[in-house]
Order: sequence, then structure tokens, then C-alpha cells
Amino acid sequence: MNLLLILAGIEPDTRWFKIDSVDDLMLAILFSFLLVGACSLLVVAVHLYMTLKQLTESSPIAKPIEKPLTFWQRFTGLAPLKMERELVMEHEYDGIEELDNPTPPWFMTLFYGTIGIGVIYLLIYHVFSDGNIMVREYTQDMAIAEKERAAYIAKVAGSINENTVTLLKTPDAIAAGKAVFTQFCVACHGQNAEGVIGPNLTDAYWLHGGSVKAVFQTITDGVPEKGMVPWKKQLNPLQIQQIASYILSLQGSNPTNAKEPQGEKVALND
Repeated sequence: MNLLLILAGIEPDTRWFKIDSVDDLMLAILFSFLLVGACSLLVVAVHLYMTLKQLTESSPIAKPIEKPLTFWQRFTGLAPLKMERELVMEHEYDGIEELDNPTPPWFMTLFYGTIGIGVIYLLIYHVFSDGNIMVREYTQDMAIAEKERAAYIAKVAGSINENTVTLLKTPDAIAAGKAVFTQFCVACHGQNAEGVIGPNLTDAYWLHGGSVKAVFQTITDGVPEKGMVPWKKQLNPLQIQQIASYILSLQGSNPTNAKEPQGEKVALND
């Protein structure tokens, strides 16, 4: 009892411990229970306070759940509208503000992808030489085209001979004949077919016939006794037809320094 009084801050008195009746005994017991209960509540309160303090200090602060970005936002790299105020740059002009948005991911992917493809192209075409460069590809394509052209000419020219040949009058055919004539015939017949060693081919006089069939045969078989070689081994029938047509287109052109007429006169439409 003395301990309880001391804990309660009450100075004990010997008169207090004198119990004269049952009421005094009950009062003393009740007081003891109340004092013990109060101490128990105090201990429990202190324990709860310490426990809650530890829990609040150790548990992390819950972060708000953010809405995931959409595919378009990830693709373009644009920030949500609620974050635009945070991206506004400090300077402005005439009330116009600029957002400090990052470079879009699609642009960066395209940029670095282009660099990667360029490096691969450089290694293949100019380092390891595994790919054909453009000049080589052009040469190969031209060779293929020339083979196809030769095959076509051989097929078409195979049906042309001194019996089936006809006079060509189209500008393309005449131009083609002039090109072949300039390459093979000017040494003997002159630049304008006026005649040098060979006869003049621009007048109406012919040594071996002036029709397209006669000229075709003369070019094909040549005139060995006069020094003209056969051209059938160097030129195909289509080229000979083009030369013959070009020569006949020069009838009456009267070039300067033309050689004197040789042979017999043949009508122009013969």
C-alpha cells in the first residue's frame, strides 16, 4: 500500500492504514485496482506510440499510380498535356512560348538507321568489294543489251538479201546508214560520197547498177578487181541495207569537188 501511495505522489500517513470497518477495506481495494489499471493503460499507450512511430518511419510513401503512355506518345516522344507547363522554355517572343520537347524517337531511329545502312553500303561496295559498283553494273547491263540487240538484228537481218531488200526512207534508218558509211566508206568515197579512190556516188552514173538491190549486192560481195572488198563479213544485212539507202538518198546532192561521172546513167526511180 505504501508503494502505491508513493507512486501516486502521496505522502503516506500511519492513520491511513488503520481500517476500522468493512467500508474502509473496500475503499482501499478499489483504490488499488484503479491505480494499477491507470498504470497499465499508461504502459499500453506508450507501447502503441512506439510501435506506430516505427511503422510510419519504415514504410515507404505510396506514389500515385501514373497512367501508362500510349503508343502514339511513345512513338512521337510527346509529353502529356499536363506536363507541358514543365516543358516551357524560359524565353518567349511576342507572347509565343516554346516547348522543350525531345527529338521524336521515330526521327532518331530513322537517323541512326540511315547511318547504319550507309556504313554497311560503304563496307560492301567500297571495302570488301562484294557488291557491284554502279560503273560495273552499267557495263554489265550494256553488254547484255548489246547481246540482245545483236540477236535481234541477226534475226531481222537474216531475212534481208539482194532479192528482198527495200529502200529505207525513215530518218532513223538514214542516220544509221550515214554513221556506218562514215565509219567504213569515207576513205574511198569521201566524206560526202563525192568520190576519192572510189567513184562518185551522188550522181546518176553507176558502174554496177543504181537500184537499191544492185547497190546492196555491190556492198555485200564487193568488187575485188577494182579494190573494193566484200563487206558481208564485217557488216550484217541490215547495216548494208541502211548504207545503200543512205547512198541513194544523196542522189543529186552535188557536193563540192565531186569526181567525174563513171559508168552508165541510171534513172533516179530505177
